[in-house]
Amino acid sequence: MSAAAALLLAVAAPTARCDGGAPVGLTVAIEGGEIRGISVGGEGGVAAFLGIPFAAPPTGALRFRPPEPVEPWEGVRECVRFGPSCPQPVSAMSAAGGGAGEQSEDCLHLNVWTAAKRDDERRPVMVWIHGGAFFLGSASGTSYDGANLARRGVVVVTVNYRLGPFGFLAHPELSKESPHGASGNWGLLDQIAALRWVKSNVARLGGDPGNVTIFGESAGAMSVSCLLVSPLARGLFHRAIAQSGAAIWMARRLREPGLQEESAEAAGVRVVQDLVGEAKDPIAAARAKSAQELLAAARPALRLAGGGDGNSYGPVTDGWVLPDDPWLLFDEGRVNRVPLLIGTNADEGTLFVLQAPPVSSEEFEAEVRGLFGAAAGRLLDCYTLERHGDPRRARAAMLGDSTFVAPTRAQVRAVSQSGAPCFLYHFTRVSGAGPARELGAFHAAEIGYVFGRLESGILSRFDATDRRLSATMMDYWVQFARTGDPNRPGLPRWPAYVEEEDVHLELGDEVKPGAWLRAEECDLWDEVAAGWRARLRPGG
Repeated sequence: MSAAAALLLAVAAPTARCDGGAPVGLTVAIEGGEIRGISVGGEGGVAAFLGIPFAAPPTGALRFRPPEPVEPWEGVRECVRFGPSCPQPVSAMSAAGGGAGEQSEDCLHLNVWTAAKRDDERRPVMVWIHGGAFFLGSASGTSYDGANLARRGVVVVTVNYRLGPFGFLAHPELSKESPHGASGNWGLLDQIAALRWVKSNVARLGGDPGNVTIFGESAGAMSVSCLLVSPLARGLFHRAIAQSGAAIWMARRLREPGLQEESAEAAGVRVVQDLVGEAKDPIAAARAKSAQELLAAARPALRLAGGGDGNSYGPVTDGWVLPDDPWLLFDEGRVNRVPLLIGTNADEGTLFVLQAPPVSSEEFEAEVRGLFGAAAGRLLDCYTLERHGDPRRARAAMLGDSTFVAPTRAQVRAVSQSGAPCFLYHFTRVSGAGPARELGAFHAAEIGYVFGRLESGILSRFDATDRRLSATMMDYWVQFARTGDPNRPGLPRWPAYVEEEDVHLELGDEVKPGAWLRAEECDLWDEVAAGWRARLRPGG
């Protein structure tokens, strides 16, 4: 497993329990039964309810199926520790430090942080969807502790969902099982089930089910973007925040191949055959295999730009959860029109490239020409060694712009054109020392600032500037969750996004507006994407 994957997980390593004291007599009745939470101490009287099941265990006959309703329990369930992580490669988690904690297919749990409520109070709800390339991570990451946000007046929910082959394996026989003729989006369906749980239960925990914000980073942000165009999620959330991830250029097709990849069903057939051979009923045989056997056959891996070994997993254009290619849904304005706050970090690509073996200038040029064909010359003219210093830095800049910055600009433009208010940011703060500082404002660096958990990330050093920036970002995020606009007295003005002005807010050593962020590069990637789309939909 790559060092990039390990660093991704360093900001989200699971913790065994919530900080604080012994269980308290805080009992709440929700769907399924009664739960008892734990006090996390500190200012504001925050309580945490950890490991709440929101669906039935997706095991046995329920593997590779949409989530079923939660199974009721008797008595009071002690929700004082996190539930298991979805099964995932142990080697990556071990490299991140501390291991994955407990792993189990019985992973459909969520966690809630809420301040002591007054009887008449209903606070905005913020539902976090974790990242990890759709095959790693957990809602119990130490960076995702919601107590500090809860102290600012929101209810925070963090959600587990199925990952890798458990969450995104498609197969023709699985599609036949479905009344919708669809398969492969089990993880997105888990997220939707969690939002339905929030709608039904969060009022009992002090939250307002009519004011729900979904927010996530990387694969979590891509999930947020998919939910923006999924008709199944309509009405389940009212604002959206996407940190370093957009779905406007991604999603594997269920039955048709993409430009450089097989269809989701074809990939599933190959994985299931590796798992069970020529079984008479391959799906029944696959459901009978252990989680570790499925993981070994599925070989989930991080494959940016089509490179690397193993298999990539993620959302599927299945005609049901995702009715069409996400980019087409955004372009045609078929979105759940809610306010959107979205942005990227200044050095998105370094986490993935600088930890990989170095490449020569000849290897970099050959890679670009092999991937981008006729557009390669213009790309090489844009990402020059003179401009970026060496091939690794040029490659990192190209990866960051193509995978994060340009898709984010395309998505904020599409959503703003639909009539929804949008706010674009760019995170530039570089803190820490040693390897962390060499990475710059790397992918996932902003998470600790958003949750007020600077000490939980991979930064070895932070100072008063970091603490001020974290407080400002938390205030923006909470205000946006409350009203759909991050602006309030006492904060630097954040201008709404308008395509003609292409304005964003820089979140760095200073908090200030900027405009035309990497416009030349984004324009070029828009042209590349238009060429891909024309090849996918000839005459469209």
